[in-house]
Amino acid sequence: MSEFLKRYKEMGQEIVPFKPPTAIRTNILKITPQELRKRLEERGVKLTKIPYSPYGFIVESRFALSSTPEHLLGYFYIQEAASQVPVEVLKPKGITVDCCAAPGGKTTQMAMYSDIVLAYESNFKRIDGLKNNLERLGISNCIVYNLDARKIEGNFDKILVDAPCSGNMLADSEWLDKQTLKNVVQRSELQKEILGNMIRCMNSGGELVYSTCSLEPEEDEMVVDWALKKFDVELMRIDTVGDPGLAEFQGKQFDDSIKYCRRLWPNKTKTQGFFVAKFKR
Repeated sequence: MSEFLKRYKEMGQEIVPFKPPTAIRTNILKITPQELRKRLEERGVKLTKIPYSPYGFIVESRFALSSTPEHLLGYFYIQEAASQVPVEVLKPKGITVDCCAAPGGKTTQMAMYSDIVLAYESNFKRIDGLKNNLERLGISNCIVYNLDARKIEGNFDKILVDAPCSGNMLADSEWLDKQTLKNVVQRSELQKEILGNMIRCMNSGGELVYSTCSLEPEEDEMVVDWALKKFDVELMRIDTVGDPGLAEFQGKQFDDSIKYCRRLWPNKTKTQGFFVAKFKR
């Protein structure tokens, strides 16, 4: 058995790999969810409302949704259900920062609620894809920067740190064979550098959502616990899908408030794995 599957059992979970259902998010800048649903159902697509995403649907289709006129017109974004959670938890408004923006799922989601989105992406090769999605969805309130999140400066009220992470087995069928604990630990150090810098950019009273699509405590609870000890921030309660954050792992006890985080276990939520925490200064 994979060392990762053994670790999940230690955390009280048994995950059997499966393919999460396709999900979309309505782009309310161009169409209402009701109008989109009507148009897609007329094409034979079955849509089921995602209860924790106001504009999201699980979809079943006999053909590629990316080939539909509705997709080409920017009426929706193909976005996995769990991936829609962090922005809804952040509740963007005013000027919002997405510090790891490409390919743009969460950036375009934040643009529906914000006056301005500042989208930072460190990898220049990924910026064209981000800009293409912004153009397709008709987003005009987003400014894109080619800049590493560890070098961002400023003072902001709303920040999303959807951090680069090691991923999970549902996003990559070969993940269990390719991934190592060494890689996980190395990734957690990068996450701390990004999160630490963005916490420094928070205004008093500002809010920051930290999220990953990793199930590994080193990238989730341990990063959050580190931030709570190092910075003058606190965790906010999150009212959304998922289990509370872990209280401890392999003998290491975490701050009691980490129970306010949300851990989306695939075997429970029927999505890819995800972790979400919300800080306030």
